[in-house]
Amino acid sequence: MELIQQVPAISAYLTADEAIDHEHPLVRETAAHLRSETEDAYTYAAAAFDFVRDAIAHSADTGDTRVTWRASDALATRNGICHAKSHALAALLRAEGIPAALCYQRLADDSGDPGPVHGLIALRLPGRDRWDRQDPRGNRPGVDARFSLDEERLAWPIRPEFDEMDYPVLYAAPHPLVLRGLRAAADRAQLWRTLPAAL
Repeated sequence: MELIQQVPAISAYLTADEAIDHEHPLVRETAAHLRSETEDAYTYAAAAFDFVRDAIAHSADTGDTRVTWRASDALATRNGICHAKSHALAALLRAEGIPAALCYQRLADDSGDPGPVHGLIALRLPGRDRWDRQDPRGNRPGVDARFSLDEERLAWPIRPEFDEMDYPVLYAAPHPLVLRGLRAAADRAQLWRTLPAAL
């Protein structure tokens, strides 16, 4: 899929904000630990992806009712839905100077009813003239997302028959509707009602 760069300056995908708070000590500490075990930007990016995918549980899979939306909170609690996990991965990448964008998908359940917008990321590694999408949602039976630069290995392939779609825009900051939904929810049950179904 062709991604559209919304903000002309690549520096926009390296900045910190309230959700992608990569200047937070816990984000810096985690990034430093991952960096110490990797050789270059490519192995670091893969390690950061695996860490977020596997070490931060997706709350819908575990039954955890807490809602996190800041990268540092997702790292601290080791809990979050796709958006919090995407913020955490973007923060870990940006902390090491790797441009990272937020991406979104409109998805439906198996009966075709629309569900909340799904969040993932795209990164731009040195020497590559393209953005590569990665989905750190977390695996479970039927979901096998992997770090890949050759072909996308996302959690959810788009099903056009259910009117699903990939949003092609590269967001430097969380979409305002997504961020509002995350911040408004007292718990995960309410979160499914506050997150948008479309952007």
